[in-house]
Amino acid sequence: MIQNRLLVAAAAAAFALGAGTAAAAGKYGPGVTDKEIKIGHINPYSGPASAYGTIGKAIAAYFKMVNDNGGINGRKIDFISMDDGYSPPKAVEQARKLVEQDQVLLIFQSLGTPSNTAIHKYMNAKKVPQLFVATGASAWGDPKHFPWTMGWQPSYPAEAKIYAHYLLTQKPNAKVAILYQNDDYGKDYLNGFLEGLGAKAKDMVVAKESYEVTDPTVDSQIIKLKDSGADTFFNITTPKFAAQAIRKAYDSGWKPLHFLNNVSQSVGGVLKPAGLDKSVGLITAVYIKESTDPQWKNDADMQAWNAWMDKYLPGADKTSSFYTYGYAVAYTMAEVLKRAGNDLTRANIMKVASHLKDLKVPLLLPGVAVDTSPSDFYPIECEQLAKFDGEKWARFGDVICPKR
Repeated sequence: MIQNRLLVAAAAAAFALGAGTAAAAGKYGPGVTDKEIKIGHINPYSGPASAYGTIGKAIAAYFKMVNDNGGINGRKIDFISMDDGYSPPKAVEQARKLVEQDQVLLIFQSLGTPSNTAIHKYMNAKKVPQLFVATGASAWGDPKHFPWTMGWQPSYPAEAKIYAHYLLTQKPNAKVAILYQNDDYGKDYLNGFLEGLGAKAKDMVVAKESYEVTDPTVDSQIIKLKDSGADTFFNITTPKFAAQAIRKAYDSGWKPLHFLNNVSQSVGGVLKPAGLDKSVGLITAVYIKESTDPQWKNDADMQAWNAWMDKYLPGADKTSSFYTYGYAVAYTMAEVLKRAGNDLTRANIMKVASHLKDLKVPLLLPGVAVDTSPSDFYPIECEQLAKFDGEKWARFGDVICPKR
């Protein structure tokens, strides 16, 4: 078990998070005092999705920066990050520990659809915020039945519909093969894609193969998909299997139009292990600025991110989008805490989180913002298609905000 317990603060002066302001008397929930706010986090630092451990490290580093700059409204963040190995039973164990023993105010950015599904009912029964979860499953936008759970990134079905629309307009006679993880995450993408294709799905989709997170490789699935005669491939995989699928498809001589889901589009975390030359031509959807894209060289947000990386994560791979993602989502959490002021109750945290209007978060693409309401728990709903050119994701077309 990995436990990172870091006293860290909640935002640099550059992000105006109230650094240095003395905390006044207020309403406090569990885990809050005049001097600190205790936040829980669950992440797969081990297991088949351990590539996402980088996100946990990025969040911890962001809160460290925030604490170094005086904290949020005078309070520092006690960030308790637990490893669940991408195992739902372990996620339940860690959530119970964080809520019942550590007495955290909330659990932030718990990662993975299976893990979040496992703790979904528990968190809502306990009325503990399960906030800005690290998964785009459609289940996290249901405030009527689960008012204590909110997503952050674009939903998987909405993203899949972007790919489906592209095919219908650009390659309507495509023969599509699909590889997907056999759980709610994979099926959410799959069903969104099929829904996006509509009546044409039955003719366009010629093969589907699933894999389990315990599988050593997806090589056999890729060979079956290739043998189907498909000229288009929708790759619905987490980083380890995404790299395998990209490499195996290329090495087998299969050169389909290849769509890769956003959660595995990290250049450093996925495409480098797969082989940059083998990744040329991949298409994905993005909503965060790519650190590898030279057009952001003089961008103020990217310059601030680079300075933060140099100071708090020296030597880390700046080509990994997991660091930009962690930075942006941590900023969002810090902004909610800032706006909550001295009413740091669980109920008020959810109230603030559900009233974010056109919040400009550092590193989000132009045209993309965080926007929520009491009836809309999908903070980010817009993405743009991008093609990998061997060095970076080159965006094309317009920013798209599909209807779920």
